[in-house]
Amino acid sequence: MGLKPDKWIKKMALEQRMIEPFEEGQIRNGVISYGTSSYGYDIRVADEFKIFTNINSATVDPKNFDPRSMVDFRGEVCIIPPNSFALGRTVEYFRIPANVLTICLGKSTYARCGIIVNVTPFEPEWEGYVTLEISNTTPLPAKIYANEGIAQVLFFEGDEPCEITYAMKKGKYQGQQSIMLPKL
Repeated sequence: MGLKPDKWIKKMALEQRMIEPFEEGQIRNGVISYGTSSYGYDIRVADEFKIFTNINSATVDPKNFDPRSMVDFRGEVCIIPPNSFALGRTVEYFRIPANVLTICLGKSTYARCGIIVNVTPFEPEWEGYVTLEISNTTPLPAKIYANEGIAQVLFFEGDEPCEITYAMKKGKYQGQQSIMLPKL
């Protein structure tokens, strides 16, 4: 990055539509913060969720995931049952350049409550809304606040584009428009 990281993120977001909608500063008043940070971008979770349920006593199988294991929920606050998880998606839509890779880590506000956010890297030329896995590791119900910060994306810029991008591989999660369950 020739520019300071926060300036680079702003340039990429505005000129290449890397993040939409894009918040130039950090929004903090009365909410879990989101927007541009020193070396990354704090993403928000949208108001749609898929909450894991054991109602069908199914086995969790990543090769053959039973969609009946999830309950759809839409609202400003999602309650995740104890020792369970929910899937969400970002408010932001991402278009990752061919020479950029990201890593995403949960925000400390949630981590300090036993809520873990897991997101795989955004590969070069991946685009879409990000599916978020939000785990409640506690023995109590946990609140997740929609349209507020949930995780921080860190951007790593290579000297040149990678040889084979996610788009070239025709990745199975390319262009996600909603929460995506596991695919084989």
